[in-house]
Amino acid sequence: MTKEESSIYISVVIPIYNEAPNVEELVERIRKVLLDYGKSFEIILVDDGSSDGTREILRKLAKEIKELKVILFRRNFGQSAAMTAGFDYAKGEIIVSMDGDLQNDPTDIPKLVNKIEEGYDLVSGWRKDRKDPFLSRKFPSILANKLIGATTGVRLHDYGCSLKAYKKDVAKQLLLYGELHRFIPVLATLYGARITEVVVKHHPRKRGKSKYGIGRTYRVLLDLFLMLFFLKFSTRPLQFFGLWGGGLFLIGFLIELYLSFLKIVEGQNIGGRPLLLLGALLIISGIMLAGIGLIAELVIRTYYESSGKRIYHIREIIE
Repeated sequence: MTKEESSIYISVVIPIYNEAPNVEELVERIRKVLLDYGKSFEIILVDDGSSDGTREILRKLAKEIKELKVILFRRNFGQSAAMTAGFDYAKGEIIVSMDGDLQNDPTDIPKLVNKIEEGYDLVSGWRKDRKDPFLSRKFPSILANKLIGATTGVRLHDYGCSLKAYKKDVAKQLLLYGELHRFIPVLATLYGARITEVVVKHHPRKRGKSKYGIGRTYRVLLDLFLMLFFLKFSTRPLQFFGLWGGGLFLIGFLIELYLSFLKIVEGQNIGGRPLLLLGALLIISGIMLAGIGLIAELVIRTYYESSGKRIYHIREIIE
């Protein structure tokens, strides 16, 4: 790491996808705020396969602005991948993420950084007065926030706000894929991160087209199930699969035991009963789930032992 890199205090990471009308104003506003703030910084724009001329604008800006770093993806990989790339290449002690559509306000960046300096590991923005359509954006978001908070125990008002600040060590531990960027606070709790949120400003979109909508709800639900698995069973998958497998096996066994009683004791014909097939299927399914749990347990152990990773994360060591 060069001396210049080691002196960077704030890295602002922004995934960009087809934001040609906004990107120049975005960089200009962020740069002005951080120059006034007086701390060293870099701006990292990760272009996620734009096709509207955004890339040409980014290339031009990168030649003109010394604090700007541009990462161009070969194709569209999604917001989670773009954020991960930005975190990987960030050099700052504090990393700030935000959207590239000018709906987040760069003047809130110092507020988030100041909160990190109070001792928090992650500070999430709360768009208390959100300027989006109610039915297509705000209402699904309200439901999602309540559902995620209730199921994971990590309660925030606004999971979907991209404006967040992180300590470097937390941001670089995050491995995001799919739609997991919206679950960053949940993932951060796996590392024991101290989390809070602050109210931030929000502006209506003036130019360009939103990439979000109610159609993403199903994918969010799938990722929520994945988050629950991460929180409770990521290092002990056998307990998850074994619990369900054992339950199915027990139900199937009781069904077959009941049918055996009818056949042996009461002499009834059970060959044509659908219950016979159901019991057999439940027993087989239970055995298969238990087997999957054993295989998953071996995979987890191989992963940790071969990669040298640990299932714990140390905040500090005091001697």
